[in-house]
Amino acid sequence: MIATALKMFAALGMVLGGVFVVFYLTRRVTRMETTGSREKLIKVVANKFIGVKKNICVVEVPGALLVLGVTNDKISLLTKIEDNSILEKIHRVETAQLTPSFADYLNRMVSKLKSNKDG
Repeated sequence: MIATALKMFAALGMVLGGVFVVFYLTRRVTRMETTGSREKLIKVVANKFIGVKKNICVVEVPGALLVLGVTNDKISLLTKIEDNSILEKIHRVETAQLTPSFADYLNRMVSKLKSNKDG
């Protein structure tokens, strides 16, 4: 009875080990295929809803900003902004309106707690 149980656990261990190896290799291969560069090439700068399932998006691609009209059926290019002075102005406004991340908020709260604890 004990020998049969040991064989069963050994077989179970081999099957689980095989599943783990296949999962690990699949994850590594898909990660290699999907990670090209760390920097995002396409970035949504702004999104404004103007109606039911209708909105206007400002999308940044390398070298230009695209203003897109998005509906339920299609996406239309409204205009393309390539002027460097306008691009710089939009980037300044975007960085000024950047909201802090949750990690920044947590770090700030932890530092407040530490300062209250110390003082």
